[in-house]
Amino acid sequence: MIRLAIAQIDTVLGDVEANLETHMARIDEAVQAKADLVVFPELSLTGYALQDLTAAVARRPMADDPVFQTLLTASQRTDLLVGFVEHDKRHRIYNSAAYLSQGEILSVHRKVYLPTYGLFDESRFFAWGDSIRAFNTRFGRLGVLICEDFWHASPPYLLWLDGADILLFISASPGRGLDAEQTLESARWVEHVAQAYASLFTTFVTNVGRVGFEDGLGFWGGSVVFDPHGELLARGPYHEESLFVVELDLQQLNRARTRLPLLRDERTDLVQRELLRIRHSGLPESGKRPE
Repeated sequence: MIRLAIAQIDTVLGDVEANLETHMARIDEAVQAKADLVVFPELSLTGYALQDLTAAVARRPMADDPVFQTLLTASQRTDLLVGFVEHDKRHRIYNSAAYLSQGEILSVHRKVYLPTYGLFDESRFFAWGDSIRAFNTRFGRLGVLICEDFWHASPPYLLWLDGADILLFISASPGRGLDAEQTLESARWVEHVAQAYASLFTTFVTNVGRVGFEDGLGFWGGSVVFDPHGELLARGPYHEESLFVVELDLQQLNRARTRLPLLRDERTDLVQRELLRIRHSGLPESGKRPE
């Protein structure tokens, strides 16, 4: 059993210190609620619409960084997943998420797919991440993706094959469109995609969204948690900050995969063979990452 805390927060654009204070307050609440892991949204330490502020708020996820030093100390009390702007040793800047546990950084995921269409201009400011890997924790093997990453089928699929039994998606999703029932279309799309992955991969899936406004963008929150049967366990409120705790019963993985043995029957050799065929067939490489 894992007690998962969803920290659906607002952020102050470009003010890392103020956002760190918010993180510490939510962590205190989560510890009081006996949470094992607290998940924050995309770019939770910086805000989203940074543009020319991007380089100024970038930092390296190391113990000698004052912000990460504080978070690493907090991770002695409960595990953490935080979103931040990463500055690597070769001065490249990434939209990243760090998983911290018991005073250590277990994993850093760099956003692989950077939306640069419509409202979005991420590839102007960030470098592309180039790996998708699950990692071991004291709760089992987890996988992390950031917003646009989970709109592409391959990243969740790769994490599933790499052993992730819990998929942690984090996002800063602006509200867009209204359907006939006056529900945000962007919220409906995200919920459907998260539920589909939980069902297809017989795994736990959570998407943690932020709230608030930045530069004309309104973030709707509505964080969700689905179990390996695709059933909704919890949903956060729209347009409001919230911290809530959900219990994940890991025995559900056994029950779901016995009922529906998709992982057992997955044919990875076939997938690899057909991908190589498609790759070398001479067809247009519409999905190739820009260099």
